[in-house]
Amino acid sequence: MQVAAKLTASGLTRQCFRAARMPCRPRRGLATRVAASAAPGEYDFDLFTIGAGSGGVRGSRFASAYGAKVAVCELPFDYVSSDTKGGVGGTCVLRGCVPKKLMVYASEYAEEFKAAAGFGWTLPTGAISHSWTAFIDAKRKELLRLNNAYKNTLNNAKVTLVEGRGKVVDAHTVEVDGKRYRAKNILIAVGGKPTRLNIPGAELCITSDEALELPACPKKIAILGSGYIAVEFAGIFSRFGSEVHTCFRQPTPLRGFDSEVRKFANEQYVAAGLHLHPSVNPVSVQRQPDGKLSLTVKAVEGGATTTLTDLDQVMMATGRAPKTQGLGLEEAGVTMGAKGEIVVNDFCRTNVPSIWAIGDVIDRIQLTPVALMEGMAVAKSVALSQPTKPDYWAVPSAVFSNPEIATVGYTEEAAAAEFGDLDIFTASFKPMRNTISGSPIRTFMKVVVDANTQKVVGMHMVGADAAEIMQGFAVAVKMGVTKADLDSVVGIHPSAAEEFVTMRTVTRKVRRNA
Repeated sequence: MQVAAKLTASGLTRQCFRAARMPCRPRRGLATRVAASAAPGEYDFDLFTIGAGSGGVRGSRFASAYGAKVAVCELPFDYVSSDTKGGVGGTCVLRGCVPKKLMVYASEYAEEFKAAAGFGWTLPTGAISHSWTAFIDAKRKELLRLNNAYKNTLNNAKVTLVEGRGKVVDAHTVEVDGKRYRAKNILIAVGGKPTRLNIPGAELCITSDEALELPACPKKIAILGSGYIAVEFAGIFSRFGSEVHTCFRQPTPLRGFDSEVRKFANEQYVAAGLHLHPSVNPVSVQRQPDGKLSLTVKAVEGGATTTLTDLDQVMMATGRAPKTQGLGLEEAGVTMGAKGEIVVNDFCRTNVPSIWAIGDVIDRIQLTPVALMEGMAVAKSVALSQPTKPDYWAVPSAVFSNPEIATVGYTEEAAAAEFGDLDIFTASFKPMRNTISGSPIRTFMKVVVDANTQKVVGMHMVGADAAEIMQGFAVAVKMGVTKADLDSVVGIHPSAAEEFVTMRTVTRKVRRNA
């Protein structure tokens, strides 16, 4: 079975920040081109980690708990990352999953206030207002608390924290702002950063980092891209009352997700009020005389151009790149990929035996919980001499758009390629809350079953609380649940989740030789 086919097909941005559709590409038999340059007893640390994000912190503190002497370095704290600023906690905690989810929560209240009228609540005219400044201040306080909490976690785990920019000098040496440390093993966990399109006016655009720190909510914004970061921020700003235009090259958003999920989500985004501009490429961004921005896009087919004007912001959500530039990895002999990613084997080990890498710097599943898993695996390999492979099968993931999407296992397309014969079960309905709230949003659920074994190999949901629901079903998929097992479970009524255990009629049968 191909590893790529086994991976979850959806997204995080991790932020955490790329979708979990990316295939794992283990590189076996990497040649060792750099010999160990230090004899035993010459090390300051057993493990030195560059990057104190979620994965780096997890790997470091567990290696320490397993008996290793560990240090980790990280840039000084700031809310927006740069070449000189970062902070213990990394992307997910400081400028990814956590602040984004806080923004989702904040924006959801606006929708709840509207829905209340359908249930008989009367809200005084003009009494409901939102202070963007107060929310940003509250968010900042929480991020600062988390930054300090992660520092305390490292301290309690007896991990030495070195503040500054780390760089690999050789197979066993790390330099942090001019001071050198010798380490038996080095772990690279510096994460990724947002990328910008090379178009005129790119400097006028913001990325997800700046979107989390805007001084005011934009009245009108264009978002470039259709990955999970793009659709999440589109939903956030839309619920806050912004006019949101989402421009992307594909016919539907969320490339790499199940095609039926993509189509359904596209319909719901329109119903939720987003202005979608599919099959276009951005051409340029310009500053208008009044200080606002204009965005020109060009149709993929036909080449017709359209210009969106009077924009307060243009956000580029067009991918992330590993933050490996300037780390000294090439000079140390580490094999790098075409996109700047670090090439590792099944154990997250590079071709230089003493150097390891996890998280967004390797081209696998870029999600925070995956980086945590990889960090744990490296800790066992390094500190316990127990070579451990991360297990990428049935990694669940979610997109916190409006509505939410959650998925685990195969898409229908990947499952058809892998198994050939499938039974597909689907359900589409208006959730009970929306029957009288006035909301047009519907829910979609899908179960992909290997027809020959009757094992459930994929589950997908678009709708409220999808992430919370899918987490439990991910356990079942991971453990090899069959369709008969699902059918034997008594549903919780009334709930949306019960639909997953009450689908009895096959929507369609996919057969290899049909």
